[in-house]
Amino acid sequence: MSDLVTIARPYAKAAFEFAVEKDALDQWSQMLGFSAEVTKHHEIADLLDGSLTANKLSELFIAVCGDQLDEHGQNLLKVMADNGRLKALPDVFAEFLALRREHDKCIDVDVISASELSQQQQDDMTSKLAQRFDRKVKLNCSIDETLLGGVIIRAGDLVIDNSARGRLNRLSDALQS
Repeated sequence: MSDLVTIARPYAKAAFEFAVEKDALDQWSQMLGFSAEVTKHHEIADLLDGSLTANKLSELFIAVCGDQLDEHGQNLLKVMADNGRLKALPDVFAEFLALRREHDKCIDVDVISASELSQQQQDDMTSKLAQRFDRKVKLNCSIDETLLGGVIIRAGDLVIDNSARGRLNRLSDALQS
């Protein structure tokens, strides 16, 4: 999989730069998202592994996508088909979205709590995290009933473990040292 991410990065960067230049980020997000979903369909996935020529494969792929792709999106698919890279489309889409979040100064934050957070708690957490990261924050809240209390916050590489279990583990480590 990491090979596909490495392959996807230059395609995503090129598509992103083109989309920014043409002020078409939403359109490109939709085109790449749709194309990525098409590659996941079992019949298309079998064709990607098959022995179709790049021309036939790109024609088929463009026919399946139909009006979802504009001329530039079709050109991207043709180039990727010529290079045997259509399998990397889901990774191209993921990389494109990461570039877009960075461009839009957005960050996804996963919040795991012992019980459901109220809207007020979510709003407070969003504003404090937005201030800390200097970005717009999108909270993805989930519940883990095995936590005794508190929350675990994950934003990129940063993990803030403010759960009761995490605090007890830190206390135990401090007492043992």
